[in-house]
Amino acid sequence: MTVVRLVRILVDERDRETIVGVLDEKDVDYVVSGESTSGDAVLLEFPLPNDAVGDVLGDLDEAGYEETYTLISQVESAHTPNSETLMDRYADDFDPLTPRELRSKARDMSNDTRSFLALMLLAAWIATAGLLSDSPAIVVGSMVIAPIVGPALTAGVGAVTGDREMLVDSIRLQVLGLVAAVVGAAALAAVVRWGLFAQPDLDLGSIELIGVRVAPTLLALIVGTAAGAAAAFGLTTKGPMSLIGVMIAAALIPTAAATGIAVAWRDPLIAAGTLLLLVVTLVAINLAGAAVLLALGYRPDRSLRGSWTSATTLVAVALLVVAVGAVGVAAADQIGHERAVNGAVHDELAEHENVTAVAVRVEYGDLSPMTGPETVTVVASYTGDGDPPSGLATDIDERIEDRTDREVAVRVRFQDYQTS
Repeated sequence: MTVVRLVRILVDERDRETIVGVLDEKDVDYVVSGESTSGDAVLLEFPLPNDAVGDVLGDLDEAGYEETYTLISQVESAHTPNSETLMDRYADDFDPLTPRELRSKARDMSNDTRSFLALMLLAAWIATAGLLSDSPAIVVGSMVIAPIVGPALTAGVGAVTGDREMLVDSIRLQVLGLVAAVVGAAALAAVVRWGLFAQPDLDLGSIELIGVRVAPTLLALIVGTAAGAAAAFGLTTKGPMSLIGVMIAAALIPTAAATGIAVAWRDPLIAAGTLLLLVVTLVAINLAGAAVLLALGYRPDRSLRGSWTSATTLVAVALLVVAVGAVGVAAADQIGHERAVNGAVHDELAEHENVTAVAVRVEYGDLSPMTGPETVTVVASYTGDGDPPSGLATDIDERIEDRTDREVAVRVRFQDYQTS
């Protein structure tokens, strides 16, 4: 069933003939439903298929219509003399929401600050419990309730439509929300640790759900970029955002919780790596969302363009560019090291029969992401007879240091498999 939009516009009596002429050319059936209080304007009302709204309103704007009073609402169904013609004409068209509808939908996704922070805190607690218990199901539950998708998308909407207030509010909420998540996760993790509900000397890197988040990787960057792009594309449609938003939360909430856990366990290496991953992912989501909206043709409204000329805005944009550049350099350095390490491990294992890599994980050597990984953990499988080859960690260590010119510590763990 095709959803129909009911459009109401207030037209000046002097422009009535021109506006009506555009509607007649588009085969749009309309009625004059009332007059303004001043008596010099009339209210036109007409139903349109979803994908016809942008096209028709665009033609009305070109004809000189000033959107002083425009209402667009959803109705269950509509039947007019030309309704079937319009349905057939726009059946195969994809017409994204108009900029005004887009901003309205983005605002509907925003929570007030208090409820937003409360939900972020609760989501971080659930993610913390899931990570410490190494339970993927609990971690997934934290993603479902996290409201971070709203601010993450309204930043892109505000940027491409020229709504500076929306952009600033979005960035503020994202920062506050993730800070609340990290602090909340650290507080809960501290209670768990010092209350002896977990081993105080627990090796966080040995927990798989934390170990995969100890540093930015190419795959993590792809996940963040794809999540932001998919969410932005979904935002421009008339469909719901709940399921798409889970992917953004999946890229951010567990990582924020991992950072808090590392702080509580006083592990600066994992804290630095997960924090950088969190920042890189957040930047990727925001930039990808804005890029998709720009690609779909969204631009600042004429009424909002003037707000972007202030010196404050230029300074803010410059600081953002510097921050994004610094994060990008750090992420590129880490991704390059990860690729070099993976290549060295692959080449070394290729010289040993019946040994294959299951997973390779790298960790930062100190609080500076530019120093590259210090510890490399290799999980390998051995399907041969007898004991696995000895000295493999030393051989991998030497090969990695030759390729990266940096000292590393290598740990190798074997998993037993039976083959038919």
